Amino acid sequence: MLTKFINRSYESVLKKYLVENRQMIFIAGPRQVGKTTLCKKFSTNYINWDNQNHRQIILEGPDAIAETFGLNVLKENQRVIVFDKIHKYSKWKNFLKGFFDSYASQTKIIVTGSSKLDIYQKGGDSLMGRYFLYRLHPLSVREIVNSTLDECTIQKAKLILPDSFNALYQFGGYPEPFLKAKTRFFNQWRRLRNQQLLSEDVRDLTQIQEINQLEILSNLLIQQAGQLINYSNLAQKINVSVDSIRRWLKVLESLYYCFTISPWTFKVSRSLLKQPKIYLWDWSIIKDKGAKAENFVALHLLKAVHWWIDNGYGEYRLHFLRDKEKREVDFLVSRDNQPWFLVEVKTGSSRKVSKSLYHFQELTQCKHAFQVSFSEDFVDADCFSMDKPTIVPITTLMSQLV
Repeated sequence: MLTKFINRSYESVLKKYLVENRQMIFIAGPRQVGKTTLCKKFSTNYINWDNQNHRQIILEGPDAIAETFGLNVLKENQRVIVFDKIHKYSKWKNFLKGFFDSYASQTKIIVTGSSKLDIYQKGGDSLMGRYFLYRLHPLSVREIVNSTLDECTIQKAKLILPDSFNALYQFGGYPEPFLKAKTRFFNQWRRLRNQQLLSEDVRDLTQIQEINQLEILSNLLIQQAGQLINYSNLAQKINVSVDSIRRWLKVLESLYYCFTISPWTFKVSRSLLKQPKIYLWDWSIIKDKGAKAENFVALHLLKAVHWWIDNGYGEYRLHFLRDKEKREVDFLVSRDNQPWFLVEVKTGSSRKVSKSLYHFQELTQCKHAFQVSFSEDFVDADCFSMDKPTIVPITTLMSQLV
């Protein structure tokens, strides 16, 4: 039986951060991933750009915010103020810089948005040194079984109940459809969310007018998940230029609809040098069994990589491996620019380890090489104790991440 609520791993991290640091917290992530719910646990001092009354206060400037929340009144503790969706304001960087510079000693600031707050808006004064970014991901295996994480990169394996895993895989990692686990609600929720993303978010944050063609592109990407991006092919199908496809893909990435990973090319002779692979931030909408499984793993790995970066563990990257002889491994995770572990995804029940996994482990000198199996039952063991290519259950490996 599924729980009716779920704690987020980010909660304890952000609570500690608010005590120890002066910089603003930027929380970015997909629409309806739980950003507002999470932030409201830290403060009732909440202001939302989409609220007309709140918007007017923002437009009046930092002093109006300070007056609204009584920042000039002596209090025992600093107030926490949450600015939600403020990235929709064209001058949001200037506004936050001015507010932070004037009132950082009286308040802690949390900023949320469903576009990439660190790079999306190019204009305005720099916020360098004034914030740290945390990327909020959909729920994952580890977050469901235990939202409390040890202060290290790899966690101890922990069993996820079959009902919870099946609900996660079928309905995705967005909290509301996962917790309800009902097909009719999921279908309604998914349709509404997609409409809001492609109409409201694109309208508010971009100059794109061809919304119908952008929607066609978003549907094509569902069929392309896990594949190399062929810009020319997509352009022909939608009857637009290659430059338009590249620009629209960047927009969809900035809105957390999709993401790309690049090939690892260092010391890999005859590698494919340029073409990235594309995945979605919601694996539940993918119909193809193999592509859905690969996307499920991709997003778990990306979540781990982002978590490790955002929490200061080092520089981590997610790549794939493929050469011109068509040998490939689905994923390579690097740590501080050095190969760390490989992951190959298999949905079948084969006990034979991929030859490509052996080949690329020897070539890259990765410490670990995993062939993830969806058919193997959970094993209470440490995947990262193995230094040779090993078949591991999906539930075991994913429970050791984030």
